[in-house]
Parts: sequence; C-alpha cells; structure tokens
Amino acid sequence: MNWQCTGLRWPDERGGPVLGWRKGRQTRGSALAYGTEFGFRASGVRICVGARGNACPMAVPVPERSTGARCVECGRLDRAHSVAADTIPDDPRTYRVYLAWFGTGLVKVGITAEERGAARLREQGAVVFSWLGRGPLMAARRAEEVLRAALGVPDRIPYARKRAVRADLVGPAVRAAEVAELYGRAAALDGRGWPEALERLPFAVVDHAGVFAIDGPGGTGGRGGVVRAVTGLVDGGVVAGRLVAAAGPDLHLDAGGDGVVVVDTRLMTGWDLAAAAGSGVSMPTVTTGGGASQDGLF
Repeated sequence: MNWQCTGLRWPDERGGPVLGWRKGRQTRGSALAYGTEFGFRASGVRICVGARGNACPMAVPVPERSTGARCVECGRLDRAHSVAADTIPDDPRTYRVYLAWFGTGLVKVGITAEERGAARLREQGAVVFSWLGRGPLMAARRAEEVLRAALGVPDRIPYARKRAVRADLVGPAVRAAEVAELYGRAAALDGRGWPEALERLPFAVVDHAGVFAIDGPGGTGGRGGVVRAVTGLVDGGVVAGRLVAAAGPDLHLDAGGDGVVVVDTRLMTGWDLAAAAGSGVSMPTVTTGGGASQDGLF
C-alpha cells in the first residue's frame, strides 16, 4: 500500500501549509515552504478515500473532478458524524461564530469548534476574519441563522467563487474595514435575536494574506497572477513548479512557460502520487478570470 494524499492542512497560525498523507491508519504531514520546488505525477485510478479514518472496503473508483473523493456509501457514513450536516446536535464542545472575508463583497458567517482555533478559516481560504461570539453548538447555530438573515450574508460559498474574487485583492485597510462594518451591524443585534447563551467576542481582525503569500508574486500579482487552474488529475499527468503561494486547499505553482497554475489539493486525494521534477503541467485545466476555458492538456 502506498502513501495517499489527504489534502492541505493549516495547523499553525504562523506557519505555512502542510500536505497530509495516509497509509492505512498511519498518517504524516509534509510541511511546504514557499520558493521551493514541488511536483508530482499521478498514476493508476483514483480510489475512494473512505470515511472516519477507515479505508473504503470496496476500493470504489471515484470521478477525477470530485473534490470529495468519496463513493456514495463512504460519503453517507462521513456525513453521519458531521457538525456541518447537523447530525450531532448534542456535541458538548464550545463553538465560535465568525465572519470570514474572501474578497470584495464576498463575506460569510460560520461556526467552528473553539479547540480548532482559526485552522478552519485558513482551510476555507478566508483572507480576513473576525470572531463574533462563543458558546454551545446550538446557540452558535442560532446566531449563524440570525446573522445570515440580518446581514444578508451566506453560510456557504462555492469554492470557485472564493478563488475568483481572491484574484483581485484590495488592500489590507479596505478589507478590514468591510469586516468591521459587518461586525458593527452584528453587534447591534444584542437583545434583538442574538442568543443569550452566546458570549459576544470583541472585534479583532485577522488577515491571512501574509500566511497565504497572496499579496506578493504568485498571488494577485507577479507574472499576472494565477492564469490556470487544474480541473482534475489523469493517469500519467504531471504538475510541477515552484510553490509561490497557497490559500485554503489551493497551491499556486510557478510552472515556467505555463505561468502560475493553481492546483486544488482536494483533487489529489485518492491517487497514487510520485515525485516529479522540473516545471510544467500536463493535466486538464481551465483558464481563470477571463471566462475562457480549456479542458485538454497543455
């Protein structure tokens, strides 16, 4: 059995991304550093990653473009123990409510277990965020519903939209001001729908642009920013280049003549991967930002 990628994690607020790996019940992480070479070759067929730390008993093949990489049965098992799916309402842990900013005009409200800190925000690719409150799960859920209605912000955003708005990043002061304005409107709800069991937390903006390295080359600037995104891996296909930025599940690679290419590490899960040197991409891609697309190899 080979090591299989489990996607990108952001365990340390001051550190960079860590690529996760699993072989059976063994796990490990590879810390990634900006400016270093990164490359891999996919081989074979993409197989379901299983659920709850267990391998898929049938080793079911899954679609190359799926970010979930689970078969129907394993997907059902995974959702059966999910806070996001509201299947464990009696979770005794403390939760935090947050406002997350991904780009101009794109803000969401959400919750995360307090013990996880801001890891969930980095995993989602939130450029800026502020905590709003803390308390029991159901109070946090109630606040999420109230804020969604009162502020007109969603609790879910398709990842493609997050990536698109991140390509045109405004300055730190402007993005902080947008979050501050929404926080002020949320704070005004005290006594008007804000759950009594939820402690309101003071405004404190956290900006991840430096951790993601998206304010510099390979982010929104440098060589024209990201020009293509990998849409799925194929047997024998290669992605290789110099890591210049990362955000959420995305790695931004300077692939030489192919420009800056983004690969969603969720697409890497379920594949057998081997190291690849050099620079270039021979995977299906789509042009970002311009509306044009290419589904062939280049």
